[in-house]
Amino acid sequence: MKKILALLILVSVLSCVTTNKSTGPSVKSIQESMEYLASDALEGRATGSIGIEKAAVYIEGFLKKNNITPYFDTYRDNFEIESKSSSDKSTDPNIIKGFNIVGVVEGNDPKLKSEFILLGGHYDHIGFAKEVNGDSIANGANDDASGTIAAMELAAYFAKTKTNKRSILVTLYAAEELGLKGSTHLAKRLKKEGLNAYTMINFEMIGVPRAADQSMAYMSGFERSNFAETLNRYAGEEVVGFFPKAKEFNLFMRSDNFPFFSEFNIPAHAISTFDFTNFEYYHHVDDEADKMDYEHMTSFINKMIPAFEGMMNAPTKEVILKDE
Repeated sequence: MKKILALLILVSVLSCVTTNKSTGPSVKSIQESMEYLASDALEGRATGSIGIEKAAVYIEGFLKKNNITPYFDTYRDNFEIESKSSSDKSTDPNIIKGFNIVGVVEGNDPKLKSEFILLGGHYDHIGFAKEVNGDSIANGANDDASGTIAAMELAAYFAKTKTNKRSILVTLYAAEELGLKGSTHLAKRLKKEGLNAYTMINFEMIGVPRAADQSMAYMSGFERSNFAETLNRYAGEEVVGFFPKAKEFNLFMRSDNFPFFSEFNIPAHAISTFDFTNFEYYHHVDDEADKMDYEHMTSFINKMIPAFEGMMNAPTKEVILKDE
C-alpha cells in the first residue's frame, strides 16, 4: 500500500511539473498586443504624437506585468530631435520629444550576467499616409509593431523562466522613421555608461511569412559575423538564412542594429521575414493588424527561444565578427 501511495504522489508531482512547464508566447498574446499597437486609436504612432505615448504606456504595462524591470530610473530613455514641421515654414526648428523604452532581464549566472544581449525593435511609425478609401492612418502593424512584439515576448519568456545566464536588454525605439534617431541616442548613451554589450538583434517586420522554399527569416549583414550560423545551430534548423537583396539594398545600415554596431563594434544585425515580395503595404494605410499572420509570428518567436537560449548560456562568447 505504501508503494502505491508513493507512486501516486510521484505521478502527481510529475503532473504538476508538466502542467507548470513554461512555454513560449501564444497566438492570443501576440494578437492582443498587435491589435492594440496597430489600432486606429494610436494614429500611426508617429514620434512625438499622442498615439506613440499610448503605445509606450501599453508597452510599459506589458513589461511591468511580466517582471521586466526598467534599466534606467524609469522605462524611458528621453531624447529630443530638431525638426521642421510641414506647417512651419519659418527657419526656427520645432523640438520633437521622443523616448525609447528599455527594460532588463538579469542573467542568472554571477559572472556571465555582466554581459548583455540586446533585443530590439522600433515601436514608432509614420503616423499618416496617402488616403485610401477614406483611411489615412498608417497603422504600422508589420512595420514594426511585429518586431516590437517579438522583442517584448522573448524578454517576457526569459523573465518567467529565468533560463538566461547572460542579461537581456529589451530596447524599443522611437524615431526610427526619422532616421534611426532613437537607437542612435540609446547606443551612444549605453556606450558612454559602459554597458558590457555582447551582441544585438533587431527584429524588423516579422509579421508575414516568406515562400515555403525560402529560409523562415533572413539576417542583414549576414556575412559580417557568425550570428546566423550560431542561432541556427541552437535552433536545430536553418531559421535564419542569407538574402541577397539584403546586401544589395544595404539593409545592414538601414535599421536600428546599425548604431549599436557603430558604437560597440559588436555583432549587431536585423532579422526580418519581409522580403519585398510577400507584403505590399509598406508605409501604407493597409499595414494593419488583420494582415498579419499570427501563426507565423508565434512559430518564429518560439523558434528563436532555443536559439537565443543556447547563445545566452554558452560559457564563452561564441558570436564574433568576421573579417570582411
